Amino acid sequence: MTQTAAALSQDAQTAIADALNQSVAETAVTTMLAQNFHWNVTGMAFGPLHALFQEIYEDHFQAQDDLAERVKALDAHAEGTLAGMIARSKVAENDGHGDAKSMIEAMKSAQETLAATLAGCGELAAEHGDTLTEDLCIARGQTHEKFAWFLRAHLR
Repeated sequence: MTQTAAALSQDAQTAIADALNQSVAETAVTTMLAQNFHWNVTGMAFGPLHALFQEIYEDHFQAQDDLAERVKALDAHAEGTLAGMIARSKVAENDGHGDAKSMIEAMKSAQETLAATLAGCGELAAEHGDTLTEDLCIARGQTHEKFAWFLRAHLR
């Protein structure tokens, strides 16, 4: 049965909010990763990579807000500290040193991680009948898979 956030049990709200906070954390770390690469990429593909990394961090900045606001709709606390996000994230920080290929590979991996995390969050939401969170996770996961495809294309 489909349920709104307010109709979900407290246990369901807590579990889904925790999965969403995981998504927020990984999105925040990936946002900074993309901005770092945007600033530091060099080489023959500078122009298109500079633009792609900017497209990614601008998309992800808005996504953080969308995901965190869904946490709040579930009447939970949205993780808002960088330290908390870094500790929670499966996406690792990167110092921005390295060539364009290593940046692309790191960003591709981050996008794939985010897509998988959001797929899991969406499955959890579906199990509890939270189709609104499921829909958000599906849409975000599709975006991350698209960015991963763009990045894989650069590596071929």
